[in-house]
Amino acid sequence: MSQSLAIAVVGATGTVGENLVQLLEEREFPVSDLHLLASRESVGQSLAFRGKNLRVRAVDDFDFTQVRLVFFAAAEAITCEQALRALAAGCSLIDLSGALPAEQAPRVVPEANAGVLAGLSAPYQLSSPSSAATALAVALSPLRDLLRLRRINVTACLAVSTLGREGVNELGRQTTQLLNMRPLEPQVFDRQIAFNLLGRVGSSDADGHTSSERRLAAEIREVLGLPDLKVSATCVQAPVFYGDSLSVSLELEEALDLPAVRTALGEAPGVELVEEDDYPTAVGDAVGQDAVYVGRLRSGLTDDAELNLWITSDNARKGSALNAVQLGELLIKHYL
Repeated sequence: MSQSLAIAVVGATGTVGENLVQLLEEREFPVSDLHLLASRESVGQSLAFRGKNLRVRAVDDFDFTQVRLVFFAAAEAITCEQALRALAAGCSLIDLSGALPAEQAPRVVPEANAGVLAGLSAPYQLSSPSSAATALAVALSPLRDLLRLRRINVTACLAVSTLGREGVNELGRQTTQLLNMRPLEPQVFDRQIAFNLLGRVGSSDADGHTSSERRLAAEIREVLGLPDLKVSATCVQAPVFYGDSLSVSLELEEALDLPAVRTALGEAPGVELVEEDDYPTAVGDAVGQDAVYVGRLRSGLTDDAELNLWITSDNARKGSALNAVQLGELLIKHYL
């Protein structure tokens, strides 16, 4: 990537935004000018980038004609409003909020469906899927040619940082209150999250499903290119600061060849396969790392056409920021 571009990050002061800025530097992303943008409440803060402290400015006042590529790591409402301004200025964009419809900004995970980009035209609009969908896609993509899937059953244990800095602060505050034997007053979550598991993330619709569960199911179908695949998703809020963990069961059309699955995963880009007698954890393995960790591969207890596995990855880094940066790298290398 020889050319350098002026780039903006909207939502730069959030957990994902900060990871984005860090990865742009770590991966030597070809940035000529980096503009850090956020809501007015965050104006005046600064982030380090390539030895300098860059000031955060208000996104409402920004002139998008100054940049060619924008990363949206802000809330859905901000993305919906500001994406229109960016596109009108001719900017390509990568959305991490899930605000834009798939028909407008297809969901892409480079390890799974990078070929989608070839069918698009400038200004490019892409979406980075939810962190859980990204991890699941990275782990399952190497198995598409090996397994004939009937159904995916996934229970996603989501870190509180899925809700951003508010979620992280709430878990820390509740933990401190309980350890100091003070009365606990939930603020961000509807009940105690410290030392607890919440069986629902967000509110349910009329059918009992949450938006995060519907989003996970829709995104994995899209990214794997299997629109008719049956997906059952349950999202659980876990008392973990960073790192999503997924328990996955795949129902297959034919008997499982477990050694072949191990070989495919062991050779797959972006996957770290854990030894048979071990298993990965978010804190011990995934947090701060760029890989999706996979372990506990096994057939069904009574069904040889079933594959069970355990997946964990850093939701803020690999599941969100890194996937978006990799999409930006693909755009710059082949299309911008």
